[in-house]
Amino acid sequence: MNVHDLTGRTALVTGGASGLGAGMAQALAAAGAAVAVADVQADAGKATADEITESGGTARFVSLDVVDDAAWESAISQTVSELGGLDIVVNNAGVEISGLIVDLDPDDVRRMLEVNVLGTALGLKHAFRAMRPNGEAGNGGAVVNISSVAATIAFPAISGYSATKSAVERLTKVAAAESGKLGYGVRVNCVYPGLVPTQMGMRLAQDVADIGLWPSPEAAVGDVIGLTPLGRLGEVADMADAVVFLASDAARFVTGAGLPVDGGMGM
Repeated sequence: MNVHDLTGRTALVTGGASGLGAGMAQALAAAGAAVAVADVQADAGKATADEITESGGTARFVSLDVVDDAAWESAISQTVSELGGLDIVVNNAGVEISGLIVDLDPDDVRRMLEVNVLGTALGLKHAFRAMRPNGEAGNGGAVVNISSVAATIAFPAISGYSATKSAVERLTKVAAAESGKLGYGVRVNCVYPGLVPTQMGMRLAQDVADIGLWPSPEAAVGDVIGLTPLGRLGEVADMADAVVFLASDAARFVTGAGLPVDGGMGM
């Protein structure tokens, strides 16, 4: 028996159109899950779903703004009706806006709070409602929240992002406790990704250079690698494989946990 086999299960991945989310959606599909690629970016989301389908998997694009409660209800219903259920939710959608505390922009912080914290909280809400007994899907399952190494280290210019990703960790633990106490049958865990050279990751390197904290984006990346015991940046596949693990039966007795996938940077 392959404990990582997700055949017969259905997953929804937020922010699934690109970057880490697309990689996670592809990895879940490769493990056998039918995948709802959920995002506000319709064209990119449809392209990712099509790519999964062309590779032999099952996927649909689902329009979802994670800060919209009603949009979550619609996305869950569409996933259940078109893909036959809901067993896995990956709360990946996130926003990172760099800036020094002395220059803090309240609107930037509000945006990160909305997407990173409220978006994850709503994902938990609607995952629980669908997966718990007598829910729309009703077979329990797994939720994987995407935090960040930023929740475990002090790195300049990302105070708002660090705060919101720390909140994701706390949401994970409280949600795991509630699910267990109330008999929902849903495991809840989170992943702390290290820096990955996606569009978001490389924008952070550019931002901290523009602020003047490093002489160049390359220097910033070099220092991150220097702080990482495994001596390299993360790859999308590193994060995606961790999500598959936490969603699978290999993690059947794991809940309320945070899994660092950062090459040792946050230890």
